[in-house]
Amino acid sequence: MQKLIDWYFRALELLIVVAMVAMVFMVFGNVVLRYGFNSGIDISEEMSRYCFIWLTYIGAMVAMRDKAHVGVDIVIKALPRLGKQVCLFLSESLMLMINVLFFIGTWKMHELQVTNVSVVVGLSMIWIYGIGYVVSVVMALINLRVLYELFTGTLPDADLLQVEEAADAIEAQAELKSMKG
Repeated sequence: MQKLIDWYFRALELLIVVAMVAMVFMVFGNVVLRYGFNSGIDISEEMSRYCFIWLTYIGAMVAMRDKAHVGVDIVIKALPRLGKQVCLFLSESLMLMINVLFFIGTWKMHELQVTNVSVVVGLSMIWIYGIGYVVSVVMALINLRVLYELFTGTLPDADLLQVEEAADAIEAQAELKSMKG
């Protein structure tokens, strides 16, 4: 099962790269066409916007799995183990509720988005905003896994912090660069 999950997130990371490359080519191509040839491709503006929407949501899923969301953890680090557990429970429970609301909101808007068609491409908007289904379910499953591990006592102490301090992330990048160079 873990291999399947790892494969899924690798596919998401690849999709992020593809969306980013597509955005760069479409936007850069349009800039060159507009300034160099006084023309442009209308589809590229709309499609780059859609790629950005998907890239953002998919990136949020990957970052959540990798515990790479940036947060302030100075207060949590100062708490005893029980305090960290309570804060993690509250945090994961609130995120789970938000993911449920996100799913319900996407569900309620589904019929409108199916019939709403994008202006230039003519694509049903459910293909754009339907990512809400995937994101809410995947993130809710991550929340449920963390809560399960918290209640069963199998969650390591290191995982009681589900965010990465911005300063720690910068230090880790500097260390990585020094190892490579």
